[in-house]
Amino acid sequence: VQLQASGGGLVQAGGYLKLSCEASGCSFSRYCMAWFRQAPGKERDVVAAISWNGLGIYYTDSVKGRFTVSRDNANYTVYLQMNSLKPEDTAVYFCAAANDYLLPITRARYTYWGQGTHVTVSS
Repeated sequence: VQLQASGGGLVQAGGYLKLSCEASGCSFSRYCMAWFRQAPGKERDVVAAISWNGLGIYYTDSVKGRFTVSRDNANYTVYLQMNSLKPEDTAVYFCAAANDYLLPITRARYTYWGQGTHVTVSS
């Protein structure tokens, strides 16, 4: 399984970005997908996760109401729409895949990882 994340960049506070993660080498619709982020000197934490069929969705509290995770199984892609960005959202964002029918939200449950895309929010 290969994951290719894109869409990061530099944006002012209050702005928006849309991250994409394209998968290959797998039956994408069998995988739960998640976005994690890691700020300098901090742990890699889950931001959002979406079940294989899109019916199960999780958001960490700090992004609820601002971020939206979605997936397009036909195009092997998962998205993270990030609105009302804050400086504290600055981090490297990683997409991850887990072959799981439940919806894992811990790092250890995810087997495959993308390379990360940088998001910088200026104040």
